[in-house]
Amino acid sequence: MVSRYGFEAEARAIQELYLNGEKFAAVAAVPDALVDEVALCGPPARIRELLSLWAASPVTTLNVTVPDVASLRTLIEVWPG
Repeated sequence: MVSRYGFEAEARAIQELYLNGEKFAAVAAVPDALVDEVALCGPPARIRELLSLWAASPVTTLNVTVPDVASLRTLIEVWPG
């Protein structure tokens, strides 16, 4: 999947690091641009901005997982519409 998003070289490097037991290095090798392709991370204003991009896309389903009630409340506050 990551390769289809245009991160084939990065995916190979991350996998190699991980399989060699270098888990922290593998995590550090994940590009911010990849995270932006698959997740909503950051302060509320940034989440609001990213959600508006998702809302304008052909995506019809968004799976949401939050670590705590405060994060859920923030997501509800910034949800478009």
